[in-house]
Amino acid sequence: MALTPLDIHNKEFSRRLRGYDEDEVNEFLDQVIKDYESVIRENKDLLHRMTSMEERLNHFMNLEETLSKTIIVAQEAADEVRGNAKKEAQLTVKEAEKNADRIINESLVKSRKVAVEMEELKKQASIYRTRFRTLIEAQLELLAQDGWDALDRQSRELDREMEQAQSERRSSELY
Repeated sequence: MALTPLDIHNKEFSRRLRGYDEDEVNEFLDQVIKDYESVIRENKDLLHRMTSMEERLNHFMNLEETLSKTIIVAQEAADEVRGNAKKEAQLTVKEAEKNADRIINESLVKSRKVAVEMEELKKQASIYRTRFRTLIEAQLELLAQDGWDALDRQSRELDREMEQAQSERRSSELY
């Protein structure tokens, strides 16, 4: 059991012959009581301060743990954002490449179609020039001949050729 200042104060010593000086013992006990009370007060203050420091330490340890978790969460979020951005960039590049391929293919198809149409027009122009030359030559022969029979026959041939040329031109315009 711990000794209290009151225990010290109330302590009675038995009296004996040739014992200690009672006043001196009482003075000494008073001094011990004061010192003991001072030590108890100081001990209580230190306990109070220690409790306060432990509470602050726990607070800071909790704060440190929270900050560590927050940093980890922030790093994970940053990694996730970075990964998503990288994936999105790759998708954008792939989509752009697909669009570029599609545009190039469409251009090639159109170019081939124009080339085919141009060749067809060249053939038709050549046929037209040949027939026109034939028509002019036939007209010149008619003018050189004296008979109208030949003129009628050639006129009919020319009409047929002209109709044929027109129908061919119409069919080529449809293409």
